[in-house]
Amino acid sequence: MSRPGSLGRMSSLAPASPGDTPDLTDFLREVDLTLSGLDAPTVHIWIKRDAAGEIVASTGFELSGDQQHTLIRSVAVHPLAQRAGEGTRLALFALAKAAESGAQRAWLFSRRSGPFWQKLGFETADREDLARALASTHQVRLFAESGQLSREVAWSRPLRPE
Repeated sequence: MSRPGSLGRMSSLAPASPGDTPDLTDFLREVDLTLSGLDAPTVHIWIKRDAAGEIVASTGFELSGDQQHTLIRSVAVHPLAQRAGEGTRLALFALAKAAESGAQRAWLFSRRSGPFWQKLGFETADREDLARALASTHQVRLFAESGQLSREVAWSRPLRPE
């Protein structure tokens, strides 16, 4: 995706709407993140667009059936829009929104960004524990059905002090 001249002013985060799904799919495909369930009502995604209207950042979560656990997902900043702290702000935004929704524990999959998540208090976790806690989520179902679950690295942290 070419973005000449589009990195000027960026809008603030806005909830993704069904009309955003095609652009969001393209963006997440470009940054190599999971696409499953983007249009599902249980998946909460926020996006940031640049002055040209292109998605340059996203963040979100999906709650477990009992709403005690949340899967943090779709946290990404386009390489041409990266600046100090933007990823951290996006991750903290998703964590805060998930906590507001009642979740007690956050989980995520990441094979490449462990050090980033560790700085935010995440610790490695058992992927089977994640899969049990979040069995109804789109990403867990996709990973289990495709056999990808066994290759994933799970991370977790409480959303409130324990």
